[in-house]
Amino acid sequence: MKVSAIIPAFNEAERIAAVLEPVVSSPAVDEVVVVDDGSTDATAAVAEGFGVRVVRLCANRGKAAAMAAGVEAAHGDVLLFLDADLTGLTPSHVEEMVDAYRAGDADVVIGVFRNGRIGTDISQRIAAFLSGQRVMSRAHWERARGAVEDTEFGIETALTRLAMKEGWRKKKVELHGVSHVRKEEKRGFWLGFTDRMAMYWDVARSFFRKL
Repeated sequence: MKVSAIIPAFNEAERIAAVLEPVVSSPAVDEVVVVDDGSTDATAAVAEGFGVRVVRLCANRGKAAAMAAGVEAAHGDVLLFLDADLTGLTPSHVEEMVDAYRAGDADVVIGVFRNGRIGTDISQRIAAFLSGQRVMSRAHWERARGAVEDTEFGIETALTRLAMKEGWRKKKVELHGVSHVRKEEKRGFWLGFTDRMAMYWDVARSFFRKL
């Protein structure tokens, strides 16, 4: 069972090292693939400094397309998806998610923030299905490809809907002390707020998308 960690990233040069350090050092991961989704900063260069495989997209194609490109480049039969802007991630968190999948009683494992930041803790208690931290088999990803195509930031919603429709076994793993950097912190309030509304629109579209 080979585990490939796939990290889609857009303009995360200042933050991605905090994710790559624990992932690269985790014995649970066999391969790390970073997908630079058309970044205009040094995201790819920072990732290359960790010796991981970097896939560069020539334009910003959105999260779903970046994840698909990562799967295409990866060799593992188990896929660990992680966001590039996480804070507080440790090798133990990575191992807990992978071990939960390897236990064999779940088709998809979802990592949920706990005791990180109040805002993200609350949002993930309400809507854990939005979490970008997941482990699943390549076989299940291939079954989901048609459902998640062009969903952009709605990809987690689409994956969760398909899992419910097909009866995939799901398991949650609490990631204590983990959170992420909010869009408003990255881009300033107004640009970040605009990005957040666009993300919510992608999520809403995925709720009503035909599977």
